[in-house]
This record gives sequence, C-alpha cells and structure tokens, in this order.
Amino acid sequence: MIPISVCIIAKNEEKHIEECLRRLSPYGFEIVLTDTGSTDKTLAIAEAYTDRIYHFDWCNDFSAARNFCIQKASHDRILSLDCDEYIENLDIPSLERCMEQYPDRTGRILIRSRFLRGGRAAYEQTRVSRLADRRYFHFTGSVHEQLERRDGSTKAVYDAPVTILHVGYDETEADMREKSRRNIVLLEAQLEKEGPDPYLYFQLGQSYRRLGDAEKALQSFDAGLSMEVDPGLDYVKTMVESYGYTLLDLKHTQEALGLAELYDVFAKRADFVFLMGLVYMNNGLFDAAIAEFQKASTMEDFSVDGVNSYMAYYNIGVIYECTGHIEEAREYYKKCGGYAPAEERLKVL
Repeated sequence: MIPISVCIIAKNEEKHIEECLRRLSPYGFEIVLTDTGSTDKTLAIAEAYTDRIYHFDWCNDFSAARNFCIQKASHDRILSLDCDEYIENLDIPSLERCMEQYPDRTGRILIRSRFLRGGRAAYEQTRVSRLADRRYFHFTGSVHEQLERRDGSTKAVYDAPVTILHVGYDETEADMREKSRRNIVLLEAQLEKEGPDPYLYFQLGQSYRRLGDAEKALQSFDAGLSMEVDPGLDYVKTMVESYGYTLLDLKHTQEALGLAELYDVFAKRADFVFLMGLVYMNNGLFDAAIAEFQKASTMEDFSVDGVNSYMAYYNIGVIYECTGHIEEAREYYKKCGGYAPAEERLKVL
C-alpha cells in the first residue's frame, strides 16, 4: 500500500473529531493533527487515535496551519481533511492506481455537505483538491485555502475515489454567522494584499449570502464574473448560480433573464437548468419554467440535492396549482417523495 498521511487542523472540535478519527482508523493511515489552540476536549479525544499531535500558534492564515501540518507528516502523499469531514467511501486499490498514474497531480475528493431543507436532510456535492504529494504542492490563501504547485505552474487534477460527508452546516445559525464574518475579514485582507481574484470574490460573495447581505454578495459575484474565468471549474459554475439566486433574492427578476445568454455554457448540469426554471417562474413565464424543471429532472450531473428531482417536481406542482390545474399539481407533488412542503400542499388540496 502506498503510504498516506492524513493531515487535520483543529480548534475546539470535540463535537466532530471523534467521528472523524473513528472513520479514518480502519484504513491504517498515519494521522497528523495540528491544534491551533483548543480549550475543550479535542486533544484528549485525538490522543486515543494518534500520537502525532502538534501545536501551531494561530495567525489568521489557514494555509500556514495546513502547510505546518503537512510538513510534520512522515509521508509525502497527503490527504487533508477538516474535523467535520467524515470518510463515507474510500476505494484503496483504485486510489493507489490513481496515485501511481498521476504522481504530480492533485486528487479531487467528492465532498457531500449535509444541510436541512423542507424537513429533510439534503446534500450539496462538489469536488475539491485535497490529495497531493507535498514535494510538488502546498497550500495558498489565508482562508478557503487551495493546493497550488510549488513551482507556480498550472496544476493538473484527477478525480480521487474518496467520498467525504461534511457536517459543518449542522452548526447553529449563530456559529455559521460567526464563521462567515471571520471569513469576510480574512478574504478582504487577502484581496487587499494580493489584488483582484475571481475565486476570492466568489468566496466573499458566498460568505455575504450566508449573512443575508444580498447587496454585498451581488457586488462580490459581479466583481468575480467580470474577470476572466474558466467556465469548466466547479466554483465558477457555482458562482454563476449563486449570482442568479442573489438577483432573485433582490427581486431583480428581469435582470436575471440575462442568464439565458449563458445557457449553452452552463446548462450542462441540473443546477443551472433548475435556476433558469426559477428565473422564468419569477417572471411569469410558466411554460418556459415547466420545461426547464422537467429538463432538470432528467439530468444526472448536479451539485445541490433535489434540483434534478423533488425540488423540480415541487415547483412544477406550484405552477400548476397557481394556474388552476389541480390534478396536475397533485401528480407532481406526489412525485416529490415525502418532501415536506409538497406534503403540506397535498393536505390542502
């Protein structure tokens, strides 16, 4: 087996770290933990799983902490995780083949983020570069850090056979808002230091959206999308979609119709097609909206759970109900598979 070190940074993670390390332990990986100042039971819990525990003085820089952690590892191949990220699936033979075939590429793991919607658990999935050889790569960026090549050349990636469950969105609203405010401070400082960057503007917009500040979110997404970006990157796809949702939040419904100009580029996954259904729906273009929701329900590529299934069916049901087609509305609400808002409408009808 190719030796791998799993590197984790932590601070006051007693709520999550036990499950994180428990799921890692069967694989026999070296576990390296870098603590940035825990005052709870994080260290006591971690000591039951690893003796590779180090302290790092926090300096408002996640990359500095991660790079410190990976340098403490015994092996060059590093999988970087957070305490609120739990292994769901990991195919060791396939992973070894990938690492042998692509020694100087980063492996993108699939992260499924859990959140609550309509009374049920839902998931958003995205691939993130987290597996790399430290001889070629290091982390950059004070927050929402990314793996970059040490020589500054363009990195190549592969999809690693690793699936992670991210439970960080299970936190309280107050905790989420506190994290968003912290991230905004770090992102704005990095932008001031390094200059305009579309990825930083994307993360800044996402943080403002979580705080409910749609105006500043829109300004951030506008700034990011005004720069040259690669439409094939996952974060660019999400930024375009978040931009559209922010326009709808601000009731800029006619302006949102302009997203149709990007259709041929971004309608390759269900999320954008679903968004266009909402845009048409909000503009009273119901036939066009139904067509987009129906198309989304047939697509396999998606990020946010439900956009290609129960959420698309639910919105078709809403349109049919509002236009007096009650039987059709019932049909689509029934297709939602226990989605709470749809169940409520069925009770009323």
